[in-house]
Amino acid sequence: MDRSRTRSLSRGRSPIRSNSPPRGGRSYSRNSRSITRSRSRTRSPVSDRSRSQTQSPVSRARSRSRSGSRGRSYSRSASPGIQSTKIVIEKLTKNVTEAHITEIFSRYGEIKKVDMPLNHQYNTNRGVCYVIYHSSSSAHAAIAHMHEGQLDGAVINVSIVIPRRSDPSASGSGPPVRRPPPGPRYRGQTGGRYRSPPRRPLLSPAVANNHGVDYLISFRFGSIAKEKAEAQFEKLISALDSVGLKTEARDGANGSILVFVTVRSEQKLIGEVYRSRVKDWLYGVRPAAPDKETQRSLDKEPLTEAERLRIVYQLITLPVGEGGAGITPKHGSWNLVESIFPLHDHDFNKAWLKNWSTTWIVSIEELEKLRDRFGEKIAFYFAFLQSYLSFLVIAAAIGVGAYILLPQYSPVFAISNCLWSVIFVEYWKRQEVDLAVRWSVRNVSQLQNKRAQFIHEKEVEDPVTGEVVKFFPAWKRLLRQILQIPFALGASCMLSALYAVVFAIEILLSEVYTGPLKSVLVFIPTGLLTLFVPILTSILTKIAARMTEFENYENEASQEAAMTQKIFVFNFICSYVPLFLTAFIYVPFGNLIVPHLDVFSPAVHPFTEGEEPVAPPVFRINTNRLRNQVIYFTVTAQIVDLALETIVPYVKRRVFRKAREFQNTRKGFENAGKADDDKDEEAFLKRARNEAELDEYDVYSDLREMCMQFGYLTLFSPVWPLASVSFLINNWVELRSDSVKICVEMKRPVPHRADSIGPWLDNLAFLSWMGSISSAVLIYLFSDSATTAGTPKDLTLWGVLTAVIFSEHIYFAIRLVVRTALSKLDSPGLLKERRERFLVRRRFLQESLGVDEETEIHDLEKIEYGSQAAPTGSNAFWVKQRGAKATIVAGKEIIESSLSKKTQ
Repeated sequence: MDRSRTRSLSRGRSPIRSNSPPRGGRSYSRNSRSITRSRSRTRSPVSDRSRSQTQSPVSRARSRSRSGSRGRSYSRSASPGIQSTKIVIEKLTKNVTEAHITEIFSRYGEIKKVDMPLNHQYNTNRGVCYVIYHSSSSAHAAIAHMHEGQLDGAVINVSIVIPRRSDPSASGSGPPVRRPPPGPRYRGQTGGRYRSPPRRPLLSPAVANNHGVDYLISFRFGSIAKEKAEAQFEKLISALDSVGLKTEARDGANGSILVFVTVRSEQKLIGEVYRSRVKDWLYGVRPAAPDKETQRSLDKEPLTEAERLRIVYQLITLPVGEGGAGITPKHGSWNLVESIFPLHDHDFNKAWLKNWSTTWIVSIEELEKLRDRFGEKIAFYFAFLQSYLSFLVIAAAIGVGAYILLPQYSPVFAISNCLWSVIFVEYWKRQEVDLAVRWSVRNVSQLQNKRAQFIHEKEVEDPVTGEVVKFFPAWKRLLRQILQIPFALGASCMLSALYAVVFAIEILLSEVYTGPLKSVLVFIPTGLLTLFVPILTSILTKIAARMTEFENYENEASQEAAMTQKIFVFNFICSYVPLFLTAFIYVPFGNLIVPHLDVFSPAVHPFTEGEEPVAPPVFRINTNRLRNQVIYFTVTAQIVDLALETIVPYVKRRVFRKAREFQNTRKGFENAGKADDDKDEEAFLKRARNEAELDEYDVYSDLREMCMQFGYLTLFSPVWPLASVSFLINNWVELRSDSVKICVEMKRPVPHRADSIGPWLDNLAFLSWMGSISSAVLIYLFSDSATTAGTPKDLTLWGVLTAVIFSEHIYFAIRLVVRTALSKLDSPGLLKERRERFLVRRRFLQESLGVDEETEIHDLEKIEYGSQAAPTGSNAFWVKQRGAKATIVAGKEIIESSLSKKTQ
């Protein structure tokens, strides 16, 4: 093909932009796809070699602001009286990109700016592009050469844009353009140009009340060498400054510095917010792309405090290669950075606590307020706790009815309890989806930033996005994950052995031993558990943390999920093994095992020779032991845990504060900086110093507590049906006490996003399944079978297996029925998502076709029929009946003719 007539360009589409075209330095590869321009004359716009080969279209500097023109008036011919420098190119195909336009139209003069509106849903142009030249002669030359030319196989229109009188992009003045009537949008009254509506303040009340501080960084140098502390502090401030963050340093007292951080430019914050929302759309988190005008996007979806804090936190902590400062507290080169946290909004906290203390049910509106302040991760926990609390009302009603009307270990109650647990788990699965869609975070777990600790093996090109990403082979991680199996088995054996030994000692001292000091010796088992369980679990937790780090997960969500599953093994054993030992070892086999635990009689036998032998104690199985244990774990332990959550942190903080003050007094840090505080900052800095000493809130610890509580309910409710009543009362208080804990006892949590409660949902489903098995075995052992000695009926292996298999099948059948029933119910969240996706598709069709689909089909049909010449070949077959009406008439004639022949 003649090179003067053809220009081969890339089909690669321009990237998604917020308000500006891509950087001029982007390179575009050539391929076989050609974008051509042809005219009836033989002249080609690229035939002038002296002009076309001297300038690179990808090296030109462009303005990074979007054209402000609205309500333009176009002219199809270049009138000599119009000295505009802006042209409009219309009827472009979807393959044409800004790079293509730049490469072709830069041959007629130096381009000042290229503005190609994009359809963000499909990352294609809207069929139009604007080009602004530095001189009007270049604009007229482009029109003369390219108007009605061919680009990518389509004939394009190129025309001048008549400037407004105040349009700075045009030289000279054109005819006045009539102002359109005022619409619903705000328009300024000067210059005839569109102005954005008055912007809402981006500073939330919390940030404003905290002197505009977004985050506080606690930098604790203590007794570190001066040179090392100064070097790391300088590195910290420089890193924050490099990402557009403004800092202020104050003395934190006790050998620390408080670094207050905020965004230097609100425009940068707006850009980061818009970029984050576009990224959400690209990865399917939100169904529709944000408005292409940044300010209009913020007007439609105002910036919440949680979103602002999340964006700023990403600027602080993301790796340098991803646009952040790369600051990771207590890790790597940031070992002196103790913590990064936002400051509390005490006005909101007071209103929150007051409101929740006077309401019985937390509404979805209250949860959304919480989400706007603390992020979706915290909001999901409270939403789960509220749903669980509501379902506990039903469980409590069933439990009270069973306690009054049904015998102990009732199969009817066990099946009802199993049905309740399945319905709750399946309901919460759907509720998670609804909330995720409502809060625009569905699938956000798939959009996670890489951990700074992630060690990549190589860099590869993402097959979906084409970006270069850091990569670690999945098969290597799988091999490392296999180590979890021996670790879980080993940890289970160690903890189970410890509990079994302590359990045997407890049985011996409380039910066999009758000697002196028995009232004191019975506390030995409790002391052993108190001493050894924390030590053993601490060691196992450290091993689990190292294993999780060794597995080398890319993002925090995967890291937390892996660690959670390992910790769940410890919690399961520590919570339920004592009850399992009593139910399945002590009661069935106590008469066989316990007599062998009497080690005191053989020990004293050599000293009692010749004397009258002492009669061995008579052992009887304590039939109430299992029930008393269940009551302890479901009532007493819950009260103790609640007290430990609210009282211990306060006492610990006061003790540690005094100890730290005493330690720093000896080092010369006592009251350092307090005398230098400005009077207008004194109260604020005192509050900041106090918050810096608080513990960090871990929402997974509260979720773990609720999950273990759910396990008691599903596994051991047949033993004591009133357990659900205890949990109902406890959780109503827990819902309020957790809010107090967040507001008073803990640092304000960073507003992380989430689309579920994470791996705890799988743990709930596992406990529900285990509950069906445990309940069946308990009923098989104890239902109408206990003798006066407390011994259950004779056990058979086949009987136990039959009970397990039968109950498991009932569980799966119930789950199938519940899932099917819930799937038939309409989900508000999924309905909203389908509606938004439909609107996106319809808007794309309207933008692509320009008219309603049905109208266009009929119009095209008429045009096709009216414009065809004499058809030949197969085309002649399809033109005998012009349209649907003609086909209907022909069919009726055939029917009438056929029937008339029959009558004849």
